[in-house]
Amino acid sequence: MNEHFERDCLEILATRAQRGQISRRSFAQLAAVFLGTTALGLRGTVAMAQSGELVFVNWGGDAGTAYDEAYGKAFLADAGITVKQDGSGPTEGAIAAQFESGKPSWDIVDVDPFSAEALGKKGMMEPIDYAVVDRAKMREGFGWDYAASTYFYSYIIAYDATKFGDTPPKSMADFFDVEKFPGKRAMYKWGVGMWEAALLADGVAPADLYPLDLKRAHDKLAAFKDNVVAFWGGGSESQSLLLNGEASMALIWSTRAKLIEEDSGGDVKFIWDQGLIAPGAMGVIKGNPAGAEAAMKFIASAQDPEKQLVMFRMLGQGPANPAADALLPPEEARFNPVDPANFALQIPLDMPWYEENYGPALDEYLKIISA
Repeated sequence: MNEHFERDCLEILATRAQRGQISRRSFAQLAAVFLGTTALGLRGTVAMAQSGELVFVNWGGDAGTAYDEAYGKAFLADAGITVKQDGSGPTEGAIAAQFESGKPSWDIVDVDPFSAEALGKKGMMEPIDYAVVDRAKMREGFGWDYAASTYFYSYIIAYDATKFGDTPPKSMADFFDVEKFPGKRAMYKWGVGMWEAALLADGVAPADLYPLDLKRAHDKLAAFKDNVVAFWGGGSESQSLLLNGEASMALIWSTRAKLIEEDSGGDVKFIWDQGLIAPGAMGVIKGNPAGAEAAMKFIASAQDPEKQLVMFRMLGQGPANPAADALLPPEEARFNPVDPANFALQIPLDMPWYEENYGPALDEYLKIISA
């Protein structure tokens, strides 16, 4: 579920380097990590750990690789353990194959919490050791048995303020109302958050969303899809649809909100109301070569709020540790999906529901939007 989002974060990093928002030296260092001239190989390139090293597996050229800058270097300095980045892509199937091989070469994976839970229940993931990893450094409700909360992002409404500036949208019902708010829309190709948006627009109360009524959601989407100019697969596409005027509103990743606002000179704005919060997490493969103890220590070290702010400032990912909230000035906090004021307006995605239903739901969704 996170793969497409995380790949988009590299594009954001490059854009910020071009604008001088991070130094070219910093970008070059990170790009080297992304592209394999230091620790990280391209997707499909496997990092082989030596004794006393950890292998952290991400999606290759994605937001997760920034962990080397935010967390890896500090962990080497503090614990004397090198964290090698592997861009092979930790899909559920790949994680299962690692475990089933009897000799996994991966230690830590950047994983959807629902995938970690499903695999953990099959004995393929180490339980998170909460004697080492601190639950108090997680937002309430976001510590799972086999996954430790790492970051957050949201699906939120961005809109053309030149058209709707005096009466901006305030809900998913407004997003679906093309009479009150004329113009085409843009929605996410891979389903996540779109079911919830459709149901909220159809009158389902936030507290009653789960379990999702997929038939009702798909009926709503099928009736609405003629108003959708594009189902975007990457953040840059969602951004261009708004900036080019093809869409008057779009459901976008929150990590794109600041860029869109800047690029449009404020002509495109966004709201947090009825945004849908998605978590990212770390998990540890059962029988990992470096051992569970070292992996848990790395996860615990990544809970440091100052380190998580590196991820936020580079990529827009909301910090998992609530202690980071107070460290952000108001001008930055307004872009943080889990800032208390923003969080209160939103609805977290239900990981148990996605664990049980995402695959079949996505299949049906893709049939509808492609018909």
